[in-house]
Amino acid sequence: MQEAVIQQATRRGAPLRGRSAAKTWLQAIALTARLEAQPHRLFADIVEEWAQRQPGRPALLSGGQSFTYGELSDQINRYARWARRLGLHAGRTVCLLMPNRPHYLACWLGVSRVGGTVALINTSLVGRSLAHCIDVAHADHIIIAADCVDAFEGARPHLHRVPQSWNLGTGDPRNDLDAALAAIEPGPLSSAERGDVTIDERALLIYTSGTTGLPKAANVSHRRILTWGGWFAGLTDASTDDRLYDCLPLHHSVGGVAAPCSMLRAGGSVVIAEKFSASSFWDDIVRFDCTVFQYIGEVCRYLLKTPVSEQEARHGLRLAVGNGLRGDIWEAFASRFAIPQILEFYAATEGNFSLFNIEGKPGAIGRIPPVLAHRFPASIIKVDADSGSPLRSDAGLCIACAPGETGEAVGRIGSADRDGAPFEGYTDPAETEKKILRDVFTDGDAWFRTGDLMLRDEQGYLQFVDRVGDTFRWKGENVATSEVNDAIRDCPGVIDASTYGVAVSGADGRAGMATLVVDRGFDFGIFREHLSHRLPPYAVPAFVRLSPVLEATDTFKQKKQRLIREGFNPSVVDDPLFLRDAATGDYRSIDRAVYARIVGGEIRL
Repeated sequence: MQEAVIQQATRRGAPLRGRSAAKTWLQAIALTARLEAQPHRLFADIVEEWAQRQPGRPALLSGGQSFTYGELSDQINRYARWARRLGLHAGRTVCLLMPNRPHYLACWLGVSRVGGTVALINTSLVGRSLAHCIDVAHADHIIIAADCVDAFEGARPHLHRVPQSWNLGTGDPRNDLDAALAAIEPGPLSSAERGDVTIDERALLIYTSGTTGLPKAANVSHRRILTWGGWFAGLTDASTDDRLYDCLPLHHSVGGVAAPCSMLRAGGSVVIAEKFSASSFWDDIVRFDCTVFQYIGEVCRYLLKTPVSEQEARHGLRLAVGNGLRGDIWEAFASRFAIPQILEFYAATEGNFSLFNIEGKPGAIGRIPPVLAHRFPASIIKVDADSGSPLRSDAGLCIACAPGETGEAVGRIGSADRDGAPFEGYTDPAETEKKILRDVFTDGDAWFRTGDLMLRDEQGYLQFVDRVGDTFRWKGENVATSEVNDAIRDCPGVIDASTYGVAVSGADGRAGMATLVVDRGFDFGIFREHLSHRLPPYAVPAFVRLSPVLEATDTFKQKKQRLIREGFNPSVVDDPLFLRDAATGDYRSIDRAVYARIVGGEIRL
């Protein structure tokens, strides 16, 4: 009976804790509406306020380390004073290369509190990709956890400038950050120590691959951190009694900022898992008495594929919040695991608008209610399927999509005389300009390009369709084909390459596929080893096609549409096809029998 009630509530979109949708929106607005009234109140101050009220209450929990609010506040102050001694208070940057753990949040909250910027580096990166991310941060210092030392050393030869490294947990007495922090006073900062940092200054650099090229460093101000934390706290109805399970990477905007800050904003607790594990997920949920968990669509799909366990029915969850939960598994996920409410949303790290599916409509990424349309002006415009360029009318303006039509989502960039939210851009001004679309609906207006294809239904709900252009999404990550192509072309035996994403039945996003032109010296063993040092695992192509030639336009741009349509189906492709074994990394031939097993979901990518 209870399960039936939960299913019915989820399908009908029962409001959070009995609140109406209007009250849910109003609570989020109330927590974010008057940030300008206290321009020097940063998120670290919110943590300190809770530490004064409830110093012994758990703030950050994990299997290896935990902080109460009092301990977290102390650690933040230690990092802040350490940063001031290095001169990081003057707007300079430190890179953070550390796996998920409570110290991660203490570090960036402390350094940014006194005016420093913290670049959150993806711990999956290796070699040139890792070096690139460190270089574009223009950092003088880098904090390296013991787990990441080898990755940094592998990237060192490719760095344009090597920042001074500080070690955590390595036992190396040289630049020992553990020892430096232990010797620093943890008490509240004086006004002189705090400086004149305001909410409009940059706090973080968070990396996003965008639509083309290597990862770009997106600017994230203190204002946006406060907005994300307050907005999600209001929409999730977070309270001091909540515990959120966070198994997403802390170097991402959702896992590392929006999720934990929503709970810390409300005085609740955050359980930090070092990484997602389907086999231990429900054990952790029950062990830590979690009431909320943060997901991406892949997490939900992986959990559905696990054997039924006793723990999955013993949890006290009231809410799952995240993005990428597809409509085809929404109700199955809610039903099997008795999730009373699902809050799906859409956002981009550098984006200037968000969507929230408060009503729980399966498959929708959300909508902007009419009452907020002026605050977050967004639209969907028609684009060319091959080039990704916006289609324009005879008057030279963009064309809005009708309900049911697929196009690119854009958000109006606000200014003193125009509604909309700001676009803070990247460290590279040229990359910032690429994401701005001008003269969209009126001469002189400016809109942020999300790079995401969406469609809107008659009720105003939006559904995610795909990525514009070459970038595709796989295992919760955006993969830039130009970066993959550059790595492949450097491999011995490869003459040319074209990389793209292909749809795989039953899988979220698109899997990477590369069509290669090779010489007689090409060897898959060398290819596999080469890419393991150049790309994170999610970016290594799952499929390979060997072709005698690659088609190109008159301007030497690769033609990919036919390759994408044909995919990895041996019935329509005469070229040799290969599949990467997820366990060993080896490539094996695809025949019709293997293809049938892939399509049938028997082979996991």
